[in-house]
Amino acid sequence: MRQPLLLGFALVLLFVSLAVAAPKFPKLTGRVVDDAMVLSPEIEADLDRKLAAYEKGTTNQVVVVTLPSLQGLTIEEFGYQLGRAWGIGQKDRNNGVLLIVAPVERKVRIEVGYGLEGQLTDALTSQIIHDIILPNFKNKHIEAGVSEGTQAILAVLGGKSIEDMRAGGPLTDGQVLLIMLFILIFCIRYPTLAWFIFSNLPSSSYRGGSSRIGGGWSSGGFKGGGGSFGGGGSSGSW
Repeated sequence: MRQPLLLGFALVLLFVSLAVAAPKFPKLTGRVVDDAMVLSPEIEADLDRKLAAYEKGTTNQVVVVTLPSLQGLTIEEFGYQLGRAWGIGQKDRNNGVLLIVAPVERKVRIEVGYGLEGQLTDALTSQIIHDIILPNFKNKHIEAGVSEGTQAILAVLGGKSIEDMRAGGPLTDGQVLLIMLFILIFCIRYPTLAWFIFSNLPSSSYRGGSSRIGGGWSSGGFKGGGGSFGGGGSSGSW
């Protein structure tokens, strides 16, 4: 009689300890879940639009999440469990990716679903983190790190190298200065031609498109497709 009671008590303790240890995940409210509140509404909306367009063209689901706390877990443990809990990616393809940022613990991770591990390898995710994301984070440019890191993930999944993506990135200050100097010299030497060219440039007035005035960004009921994760990806800290 005593043995079944002890066994039952042990099982109760086990269930209680598991319930206490289970992390509390944020709600999947969109393709960008800024639970740590480190992204501006403009950046969040821009990322969400890009990720929605990418998913529409490929069915791959990429989600950005910032966390106020890892709740005592490593970012690897948290990311693996979060990816499975949210079911990011399609069930039959497991084609989901999570970019996870924990600013308080100063940790970042790219969690990759089973189906994309061949394209977005551990080596490539490590390169994205250490060459693109972390330099921004170390300079306190969280938004830039998240935006550029997300763009790098999409570029690699699209078959581009990280070097190709950077080559098509914004101009450096030196490059901008050289271009301005060239334009100035051209205008001085050929004033009539310069006037003709600039006077015939297309107007930069706004035409069409949706306005962002008057309200926050809504992702329109986004949800995961039942994808699974096996721990693929890389992490970093700053």
